[in-house]
Amino acid sequence: MLKTQYWNTASSIALIALINGCAATPSPELSSPSPIAEASPSPIPVNQPLTSPLTVSTNNPETTTNTKIQAYINELTSQGFAKENQGIWMQSGNTLLANHQGTTPLPAASITKVATSLVALQTFGPEHQFITLISTNGKIENGVLKGDLIIQGSQDPFFVWEEAIALGNALNQKGIKRVTGNLIIADKFYMNFELDPLKSGELLKQGLNSQIWSAEAAAQYQTLPPNTPKPQVKIEGTVQVLPAVPDSRQPLVKHYSLPLAELIKKMNQYSNNLMADMLADTVGGAKVVAQKAAAATGVPPAEIQLVNGSGLSEENRISPRAACALFLALERYLQPYNMTVADVLTVVGKDKGILSERPLPKLAVIKSGTLDNVSALGGALPTQKQQTVWFVIMNGGANVEEFRTQQEVLLKGFLNQWGTVQASPPELTANPARISKVSRSEIVNQ
Repeated sequence: MLKTQYWNTASSIALIALINGCAATPSPELSSPSPIAEASPSPIPVNQPLTSPLTVSTNNPETTTNTKIQAYINELTSQGFAKENQGIWMQSGNTLLANHQGTTPLPAASITKVATSLVALQTFGPEHQFITLISTNGKIENGVLKGDLIIQGSQDPFFVWEEAIALGNALNQKGIKRVTGNLIIADKFYMNFELDPLKSGELLKQGLNSQIWSAEAAAQYQTLPPNTPKPQVKIEGTVQVLPAVPDSRQPLVKHYSLPLAELIKKMNQYSNNLMADMLADTVGGAKVVAQKAAAATGVPPAEIQLVNGSGLSEENRISPRAACALFLALERYLQPYNMTVADVLTVVGKDKGILSERPLPKLAVIKSGTLDNVSALGGALPTQKQQTVWFVIMNGGANVEEFRTQQEVLLKGFLNQWGTVQASPPELTANPARISKVSRSEIVNQ
């Protein structure tokens, strides 16, 4: 029998923001996953192999829009930015609106995360939850666990302070306040985006015991619902990392992550590079993401070239056309689940994140990407005259702030021409039922 304790991990915002990609060094490659065997809802098999791209023909873009794009490119050229380092693709329905180097792979920065999002969803489905299994090789007597506390991870990319607090409280409910043995970490367990399992274990040991919380952990506790208990699980032993889970053990608690769609939404809102690399690893790595993304969009594989799942390298190259097709493929995939791209990407003016300070069009559904010499922006722009415009802008050169300003001016100009909308159209409206999705801890009663 299972006793369930629900938690909503809507915070850890400051921590995510710190992880947001500003460095130019990719995260280390992770090994293959070994998920805990438990059935998750199967993805709906809606994506059949494509015989043609989701995007439109590269020929004959709409004259007025394409002329404005050429003027935009010429202005950048006059400022010293190389024309060959800029790429744009815009389309609405079956109409190509603009194309500048649309089929040329260019540094995509965090637009890469759209490919990772798509392939992760296709692999696991939006309801998939990563399970962390907590077990022991000992017995509980009078509040004391005489033995080891064993943590078996499954690459939950968002196991943060709130999750540790929830887990600690579940162990307290189980009757455990002290552990005489060690905290053993096995399989793929990561906490607070820390890839080193030993460091993750040290963080978990701290999170389980409010008596030794850091200032950061205490601050995150303040974001939880009022009267949330403070866990007290004192572990007397050390943190140990084992290559495999001990054979003889009894389950205590199962911790389920947020559903995958909600994890991806958080990843994209804050452009969290480590989360993206973890998710890419769960599906087989960057090359698998590139291959499956190309198959899902119908673009030539050469137009999606990835070395990681986050975009934290200029070697990650995607053509503007392929990037636009990724957004469209994401929309197509989510439709049978009564979801839209707004459920997994940032809605400007509604969602907090790295785009909060940019004067971008309200209600646009957008993913940005930034490296030292790259600024990319793409997504869906709702308008009155052109309906939803799908666009990708990729800029290369040594003035990211200028690129951002020009991108914002360009989109504002198009909205002045096409008209703004007062409410999100259905295809860009998030499913309100997703708000109730939470992580949870289930106490296993023997």
